[in-house]
Amino acid sequence: MGFAVMTMTEAAASRVKAIVENSGPDARGLRVGIKKGGCAGMEYTIDLVTEPSAKDDLIEFQDAKVWIEPSAVLYLLGTQMDFEITKMRSGFTFTNPNQTSACGCGESVELKPADLAVLAKQRQEALSV
Repeated sequence: MGFAVMTMTEAAASRVKAIVENSGPDARGLRVGIKKGGCAGMEYTIDLVTEPSAKDDLIEFQDAKVWIEPSAVLYLLGTQMDFEITKMRSGFTFTNPNQTSACGCGESVELKPADLAVLAKQRQEALSV
């Protein structure tokens, strides 16, 4: 079994599928990345995918497809993508173990690259159980 860069909740998968279904016949899924910006230093990006890049990592859950930009992989390892609706907003959220801080509104974050040695050790421990 391979290692997924990121996981999706049922709510996120449902929202991804709804976006794709309402975006026309060329829509295939979403692409998640990160960019420099915001008061904390980085922001998540979400774009519609009509032509997947062979360099992107693909995650699939319940027929929802999300591609991960190669430049974002080290920052997103172990992240869970969710979708929530509250009284104040609705949107995708990310529970990211590589996040070191966030701005007050939560729109921008500070991320560190994942520690691959720690991930390898955790994976080995999980496999030996």
